Amino acid sequence: MSEDQTHSDKMKALQAEQKKKTSEARDPGRGLVLVHTGNGKGKSSSAFGVIARALGWGHKVGIVQFIKGKWITGERQFFAKLADQVDWHTMGEGFTWDTQDKARDIAAAEAAFQRACDMMASGDYDLIVLDEINIALRYDYLDVQAVLDGLKARSDRTSVILTGRDAKPELCEYADLVSEMTEVKHPFKAGIKAQRGIDF
Repeated sequence: MSEDQTHSDKMKALQAEQKKKTSEARDPGRGLVLVHTGNGKGKSSSAFGVIARALGWGHKVGIVQFIKGKWITGERQFFAKLADQVDWHTMGEGFTWDTQDKARDIAAAEAAFQRACDMMASGDYDLIVLDEINIALRYDYLDVQAVLDGLKARSDRTSVILTGRDAKPELCEYADLVSEMTEVKHPFKAGIKAQRGIDF
């Protein structure tokens, strides 16, 4: 048998296997829960990529930012141009080392989560991104069971992405998809400052 024929047979077998898996896959009848975590860069960036995909299908999107405060970012400026399709709520007051006020951080996280719960339950959104909520959970600004309850009470229409390192095990167990970004190399460790258009 020739190398070309061997390759063709192998690809046909793979194609048949993939078609079988696809035919057996089911529609869950509800939105999915995705967790983007890990110590590598790209958790929020990946979520914003999914937002672009959802918008391409004419979906309605909501974003609640838990930590980043009023920091001006490229994605925030871009999606501001699509205000009829994207509801953006920056509820955090900045990184924890900037605020240095735990009570204020907890109050901000709780207000952000209440906004998120209202949005998730409303039935108005196809996709909601809870940006850096895992950080709020890591510092115990939010209770993980309360977050799970909020996710469970979401509209069937709504998928949710939760970003931030150190995602709680209970959240990962509940989620439909968990992706972990792993840092291999980072320019900041070489003394290179964050770059506009790449990092923010």
